[in-house]
Amino acid sequence: MAHCIVKEAEEILDKEFKVLDKGFVRLVDYMGSDDRIVQAARVSYGAGTRSYREDAALIDYLLRNEHTSPFEQVVLTFHARMPIFVARQWVRHRTARLNEISGRYSVMEEAFYVPQPAVVSPQSKDNKQGRATESFSEEITEDIIERLSEGQKRAYEEYMELVDMGLARELARINLPLSLYTEWYWQIDLHNLFRFLKLRLDAHAQYEIREYARVMLDIAKKVCPRAVSSFEQHILGAVKFSEKEFAFLQKKGIDFSQEERPEDFSEKEWARFLAKLEDGRQR
Repeated sequence: MAHCIVKEAEEILDKEFKVLDKGFVRLVDYMGSDDRIVQAARVSYGAGTRSYREDAALIDYLLRNEHTSPFEQVVLTFHARMPIFVARQWVRHRTARLNEISGRYSVMEEAFYVPQPAVVSPQSKDNKQGRATESFSEEITEDIIERLSEGQKRAYEEYMELVDMGLARELARINLPLSLYTEWYWQIDLHNLFRFLKLRLDAHAQYEIREYARVMLDIAKKVCPRAVSSFEQHILGAVKFSEKEFAFLQKKGIDFSQEERPEDFSEKEWARFLAKLEDGRQR
């Protein structure tokens, strides 16, 4: 097969899927499909099987056993618009190619992220990089959102005043806040997209980037439904245990008192282990 066409993917090309208040993700282009993964694998494994069920089983086998190179044969190109603070988390995934709008060449649009009241939360006391589960009062939440909005408005007004004065755009932009929306074209192969999604769909990831990852997972399903199904089953929905944790489970199973911390587990190790068990039960 010289070229893979996926009807469901063709139907969503260039369609914007809204994320947050002013962001979006859209699929610009794709190369390959589930069929391409199977074809690439058969170069190594021989002619193999041909039915839909057997092809799905092959994809399952490849993903489960970390034979990742066939998944690199599928490439997706996204156009995404996100707040700068989300982009700075996103760009840490360096196994992609991107081209971002430049504030040196363009006057930035007045578009800022303002969180919804439901996601405005205090700083967590036991997680230095996360939010607490409790919420502020309605009055305090409204005050916070108003302060954020007013700060964004003032920053943009001053930015435009500097631009109108003739200041170089590359300098005028430097006081704009992280809530400003940026956008880029982002191209990545399916193997590395799965790595991105595994991290950014985790409950510990920041809410805002999880929302982008959730939409991108749905888009990837249109391109490679069988591969994404395997990813959800064996990676996204799986729980990984260390050698020590697995040895303990072999001895005790999952029915044991959570108060009996073994001597070879530190308090932090034990807490992480119990959290994994709870995560597994919830899944």
